Amino acid sequence: MKDILPEPLKRLAESCPAPLYLVGGSVRDFLLGYPLGEKADWDIASPMDEDTFVAAAESRGFSVRAVYRRTGTVKLEDGEGRGYEYTRFRSDRYLRGEHTPSEIFFTEDMTLDARRRDFCANAVYYDIAGGKFADPLGGTEDIARGFLRTVREAEKVFGEDGLRLVRLARISAETGLVPDGECLAGAKRNAALIGDISPERIFMEMKLLLLSDQKHGDAEAPLRGLRILRDTGVLAGVMPELALGDGMEQNTPYHVHDVLEHSFLCVRHAPPEIRFAALLHDVGKPFCKLRDGNFYAHAQEGARIAEDILTRLKAPKKLTEETVFLVKNHMRDFDCKMREAKVRREIVAMGGALPALLALKQADFSACKGDPSPAPTVVKWQDILAKMREEGVPFTLRELAVNGRDLQHAGIPERDTATALHELLNYCAEDGARNQRERLLKYAAATFK
Repeated sequence: MKDILPEPLKRLAESCPAPLYLVGGSVRDFLLGYPLGEKADWDIASPMDEDTFVAAAESRGFSVRAVYRRTGTVKLEDGEGRGYEYTRFRSDRYLRGEHTPSEIFFTEDMTLDARRRDFCANAVYYDIAGGKFADPLGGTEDIARGFLRTVREAEKVFGEDGLRLVRLARISAETGLVPDGECLAGAKRNAALIGDISPERIFMEMKLLLLSDQKHGDAEAPLRGLRILRDTGVLAGVMPELALGDGMEQNTPYHVHDVLEHSFLCVRHAPPEIRFAALLHDVGKPFCKLRDGNFYAHAQEGARIAEDILTRLKAPKKLTEETVFLVKNHMRDFDCKMREAKVRREIVAMGGALPALLALKQADFSACKGDPSPAPTVVKWQDILAKMREEGVPFTLRELAVNGRDLQHAGIPERDTATALHELLNYCAEDGARNQRERLLKYAAATFK
């Protein structure tokens, strides 16, 4: 392992008066055979106090970004801009469910430090200068067998920190390690503690889970993690509106899965940038089914519910808006009966959001029966889009052959200019040949004067 470590880190370890250990995800992933790329987590630890460590780091040219004396944590950066997080060996005490420890005790005992962590696979240490592993809790064997096991009784580990409930799903998704029976049982018994965790932390873990296939290239990773959230009951605490779809059958010729499993599979087939929309695209179905006995209007209700969920999780505003738009529109022309003129106008109106919508439609179609072939609606809309491009259809106001000043000179009242321009855009959407200055001015005059 020493050969693949950053050179500044190795030089730092040689300067320290006590052994400096790499610990956590980077050691685990190395033992799993995964490459440690530029985005590897360089978590380091030792018994040294913060001042001793900072002195050693600065002597080797590291920049210290922050020191947290209560937790014995130092954040630093090497001369190449690579970040590291150092934590002094310690033992923690928690109030039930809270993410932040209520008491901290510093120690020189590696085993005590290991037992404050979450899973044995994350508690394998690598002595950087000495070039050897230290494994106080048997994490190496767990990794070799493909298991996730808690560092102490699962009841205690999850009872101490509710965020570990989501981390369990996320780490299993990223690594392929399978929680053992006690681990799953402990998570189930403590699932309600997810309610004690800040929404920002939950959102970040959910985001990492939905993108977990990007970590090591395992396409099944998000699906694996989502099923753990479902099976432990944690999903019901994070997104209860979505969890209502578990076991809710869809008696249509289009589906072979219940609502929740279909949503999970939609994530499996969706590109990374629309994973939240894929997960929530049918979140309105349980609401509509329980209210009306059917799934009608689930796209509209789903958009409202998706906004509630993402707002509750304090997701970025842009992500929330994009997800709401996609959920609201994912059923557009699902039966391919929309007239071409209408499709053309919708394509123009959607602008830059169209590729994401078509990607969601394809993922939704593929998730219904595991069919990877092109979705009929996507084929239809892409064919129409290609025709529009060949015709030179303007897709933005800037591409119109006239502007607001032209319309005002032609006698269109200023108050009507914006409306007229958008009407002209729709007019040209049906036939690109209409985008000619005189023709547009004539049409505008007849329509708005």
